Amino acid sequence: MRLGLRVFFAFFLIAGLSSFLLLRVVLTEVKPSVREVMEDMLVDTANLLAELARDDLAALQSGQTLEGSRFAERVRDYAQRPIDARIWGLHKQSLDLHIYVTDAEGRVLLDSGPARATGQDYSAWRDVALTLRGEYGARSSRAVAGDDRSTVMYVAAPVRRGEQLLGVVTVAKPVATIQPFIDRAERRILLAGLGLLALSLAVGVAVTWWLVLSVRRLREYAQRVQAGRRQPPPAVPGELGDLARAMDAMRERLDGREHIEHTVRALTHELKSPLAALRGAGELLQEELDAADRQRFAGQVVAQSERLTELVERLLELSKLEMLPAPAHPEPLPLQAAVEQALQALADRLQQQDLHLQWLHRDPALRLRADAELLALALANLLGNALDFAPPGSTLELSVHAEAGGQAVFALRDHGPGVPAAALPQLGQRFFSTARPGSLRKGSGLGLAIVRRVAELHGGHLDFEPAAPGLRVRLSLPALA
Repeated sequence: MRLGLRVFFAFFLIAGLSSFLLLRVVLTEVKPSVREVMEDMLVDTANLLAELARDDLAALQSGQTLEGSRFAERVRDYAQRPIDARIWGLHKQSLDLHIYVTDAEGRVLLDSGPARATGQDYSAWRDVALTLRGEYGARSSRAVAGDDRSTVMYVAAPVRRGEQLLGVVTVAKPVATIQPFIDRAERRILLAGLGLLALSLAVGVAVTWWLVLSVRRLREYAQRVQAGRRQPPPAVPGELGDLARAMDAMRERLDGREHIEHTVRALTHELKSPLAALRGAGELLQEELDAADRQRFAGQVVAQSERLTELVERLLELSKLEMLPAPAHPEPLPLQAAVEQALQALADRLQQQDLHLQWLHRDPALRLRADAELLALALANLLGNALDFAPPGSTLELSVHAEAGGQAVFALRDHGPGVPAAALPQLGQRFFSTARPGSLRKGSGLGLAIVRRVAELHGGHLDFEPAAPGLRVRLSLPALA
């Protein structure tokens, strides 16, 4: 499973379980909390009615009830009041309090309910019994067995005159009257919880996507480094940015060590041939030789010394290029003019080898942003390599044109022996070269390596194609719009 899916599933699991547990806790607490508020209001109401009923209850004679009393009339008036109230969007059109009053023995003196239980003994009911004993009296009873929605909550308060207990006032209210408020609260909490879950998941997707993109950028950077392409580390914030910079520092150290080791091995191999030739010529020059042989061996010493000098100079040039993170002085340049300037510097060699130039395509308006010195160095090495392999009297085909993707391309083809297909991927690597026509001597391969490095510094690339006969080389660099 991919990293992004793993992170997202983990976040989804944590957020989902957390939201589920939170919603479950909140929803299970809604109904008890509303009932607790309802009981609190019934306590206040019962005590208020107990004070209102005190005088009428104190005036009763033995055997009398509260029917016809001022308190009873007010209770009846309450039950008959018309009501039309909108409570936070809910419509209330009925008054739901049930009130009954008992004496100190638990006999009902007044009942506002439809059953009219006046005269009955309620002393066994929990609300009345507890209150008569001086405790907090309350109970909940179901009007229909097994139906929680039919529950009625009863809260009682004592009616006292001084220290004398005159009776009990009980206020009852059906839980069903507050059920719409409970249902609405649960709906709102559920919707808010689902919205919070959706928001959490959206944040999780965004964070996961950002993390995956950052990791992918690090992976692509590591893959480019593995392929040998030198690029700055990706700009990633936080710990991932620290990791990218640490990877780049480690790459620099490993590249430096590997580069030194590889260069020393390759340089040692390249130096063997000219040093052996120098040693052989020097040993022969110590002997008695005629003038012609002495001149020939002296010429070998000079030629091999020049070869060593060229090798060292190109190696130093390539080393400087490999240390550059980017071109030092980029500026807008016409590509064709740069090619013609490089050809002019090689005019003597072209004439000596009787080589002919054939322009397949020219585009004087084609421009690119490049370092003039580095571009001239790349073109000189590219053209010089072609002159080394072009047979005398042959033609060099040149082209300067634009290609799709905003690329400015300089293409060059010689009609030499070409390069075997198996060797094409190795062209442009330092110290890899093929034999020059008419001799067994190979070059150092540093010329094409310099061209490839210049192309990389400018964000371009160097490609090779078999031309039969010969080889076609394409230097592609980003063109100016």
